[in-house]
Amino acid sequence: MFAQLRSGRQALLLPLVAVSFSIASCQPQTSQAPIGTGGSPVASPVAGGGGGNVSLTGAGASFPSPLYQRWFSEYNKQNPNVRVSYQSVGSGAGVEQFTQGTVDFGASDTGMKKEEIAKVAKGVVLLPMTAGSIVVTYNLPDVQNSIKLPRELYSDIFLGKIKTWNDARIAQANPGVNLPNLPITIVHRSDGSGTTSVFTSHLSAVSPEWKSKVGAGKTVDWPAGVGAKGNEGVTAQVQQTQGAIGYTEYGYAKQNNLAMATLENKAGKFVAPTPEAASKTLASVELPADLQASITDPEGADSYPIVTYTWLMAYKKYDDPNKAQAIKDVVEWGLNEGQKFSEELGYVPLPAEVVDKVEAAANQIQS
Repeated sequence: MFAQLRSGRQALLLPLVAVSFSIASCQPQTSQAPIGTGGSPVASPVAGGGGGNVSLTGAGASFPSPLYQRWFSEYNKQNPNVRVSYQSVGSGAGVEQFTQGTVDFGASDTGMKKEEIAKVAKGVVLLPMTAGSIVVTYNLPDVQNSIKLPRELYSDIFLGKIKTWNDARIAQANPGVNLPNLPITIVHRSDGSGTTSVFTSHLSAVSPEWKSKVGAGKTVDWPAGVGAKGNEGVTAQVQQTQGAIGYTEYGYAKQNNLAMATLENKAGKFVAPTPEAASKTLASVELPADLQASITDPEGADSYPIVTYTWLMAYKKYDDPNKAQAIKDVVEWGLNEGQKFSEELGYVPLPAEVVDKVEAAANQIQS
């Protein structure tokens, strides 16, 4: 069994550069050991090349980056021979680098399209490793209560139709709240982003006007606002700008003490972005065979309306058997021991039935 893990918070606003951690396998072995099922690690040897080093590089979504960095750091304490470097560059760049074969694994908040998968000669294994909420965050220092935003209202804000925080429609949804006469500054992603794809897919589902005028995608033609790179950049820009409103992964907002709006869900109930509400959203969604679930407007009275899985992209075939085994070992650890860090960093632990499906899919990784 694994050694007991030490906890500790890690800063989330990491530079957009590779942060390398020593990660290791336990014993020398190049054969492919199976990923376990039922949430229990398989007691099997892992890659090490006779005690030699294995280097893995990855790039992609900023959404899971804080959790991945924590995983790699904790795994390093237990397994000192394999090095892993992960760059938080956005889902779009992650898919591109993975497709070009310049990394050993990628990460994306939207998985991959069929036409993207077809371009990867080594084959693709898509593995949802964690999940979390996309939150609407804002900077109103003198407003203590969480702002409530009906579905049509937050869609219109991001369309640029509502200009100030004391607009009558915001005031009507928040009786008794002293809203300031501040201009609304929209902050959106400037890079190709899975977070943007998830957020704009939701806006397209709840607003016919958004769907027809803007649509959904990793990049869109924003009607208003300023751009920032990564969840890190959006978080920092909202922090620095009074009157700002933006969208980011829950963990970034939580760790930086940003205010988060309470949003109206499909059932007409206002739901705060808590891990419990996100878990209820995941429970309402069945993962398909390809493990790519699009959650645009979830059912459920208590579901938070904007939740997504985030996927690690691995190759089916690796030229180096040590790399193939190391990827499988890191995935196995993340699916089991790594889930313990999810709530602390603002993510949703994967349900046991999802872990089983992902472990089975990971067995496709070969050398």
